[in-house]
Amino acid sequence: MSAVLQRPQQQDAAPAPVSFREAFWFWLKLGFISFGGPAGQIAIMHTELVERRRWISEKRFLHALNYCMLLPGPEAQQLATYIGWLMHRTWGGMVAGALFVLPSLFILIALSWIYLRFGDVPVVAGIFYGIKPAVTALVLHAAHRIGSRALKNGWMWGIAALAFVAIFAFGTPFPAIVLAAALIGYFGARWAPGVFALGGGHGGAQQGYGPALIDDDTPTPAHARFSRSHLAKVLAAGLGLWALAMGTLVAVQGLQGTLTQMGWFFTKAALMTFGGAYAVLPYVYQGAVEHHQWLSGAQMIDGLALGETTPGPLIMVVAFVGFVGGWLKQVLGPDALFLGGALAAAVVTFFTFLPSFVFILAGGPAIEATHGKLGFTAPLSAITAAVVGVILNLALFFAYHVLWPQGFSGAFDWLSALIALGAAVALFRFKLGVMPLLGACAVIGLAATLARPLVA
Repeated sequence: MSAVLQRPQQQDAAPAPVSFREAFWFWLKLGFISFGGPAGQIAIMHTELVERRRWISEKRFLHALNYCMLLPGPEAQQLATYIGWLMHRTWGGMVAGALFVLPSLFILIALSWIYLRFGDVPVVAGIFYGIKPAVTALVLHAAHRIGSRALKNGWMWGIAALAFVAIFAFGTPFPAIVLAAALIGYFGARWAPGVFALGGGHGGAQQGYGPALIDDDTPTPAHARFSRSHLAKVLAAGLGLWALAMGTLVAVQGLQGTLTQMGWFFTKAALMTFGGAYAVLPYVYQGAVEHHQWLSGAQMIDGLALGETTPGPLIMVVAFVGFVGGWLKQVLGPDALFLGGALAAAVVTFFTFLPSFVFILAGGPAIEATHGKLGFTAPLSAITAAVVGVILNLALFFAYHVLWPQGFSGAFDWLSALIALGAAVALFRFKLGVMPLLGACAVIGLAATLARPLVA
């Protein structure tokens, strides 16, 4: 794995063309190490694709990222889909996006089965105990990495600060922050164009990385150019797949069947995930726990813990919701609880992520056509700056729940604080890779959990 994920490129020459096979193995292995939520996952992709491998320039990377941040759905998974599509056409995008999700789906199915079948699992709990502080450090590190590139002047710092205050102090919804930042960028670009110009280029940040396979001035490939016929085909294919899947569930289970209701509910949830998983979790909680009663509130919280500490998008917590609901509702009968849960998890995952593929494959050509146009990129530059403030708020959110697991009225978790501090030092000072960091923290957490009864 390390050989595939950490192979450096010679920076004085353009990278060699990347075959579909090589890209396939990279996306697969990325799916197994994509910890840290969207911030951590984007940081991993930036390190591997922009800095180390130079498959895409930083300017093109940020251009794609800004578009993905505007969409409902998991932006890191959509970014992988976008880059895969840009490199290897439709199949490249589908493979990149699917492999970003499938490892997490299989892991969550296995952990959900352990959770329901065996209850408390000290080994798993110990591993999670060590990983959670590391995730906090990863998110903070990602805020620094993205901020160091996006906050190029005082105005961008101001936008980031305002976004942080808005979400931290006033609980402003993320879509409102995105809209406000976009308006600032749109009107601000008319007054001071240089303030909102995207970074990158051989004279800027790109200078330290060398030429990229998809560089700032690389022409848009033929398959990524906008055409109405392509747009119509993608929309027809997406709606057709949705209708086929939903029609099959209705035919087999009826309109009120558990799997049918899951498909419809998570289709709506997928279109509301502006701002990441945390923005839509209250909606999922209300529907899955209170209305449909697929699982209890306590089980939902446990599922969120699993989603936070497994690879893949945090919204993959819906796979846990689906598995528990399929198990408890016995969708395939009392003699096939595991298969029923696994089927429900797969159904939920399909309906949650299908819109993401449609958004990228349909909208990508239009976004490529806007590359380098300040009227489009200025709002996105401002949005990127605002997202830095939002990511910092997420780091504080994680830190609060990790360091004060029972709330501020409870005890301070000194061991978690030491793990988080050590992880931060390893990331900022020693540039330790994500996988070794998570492995070391998991071992520490497991050892501490197993040793606790012996010293009590």
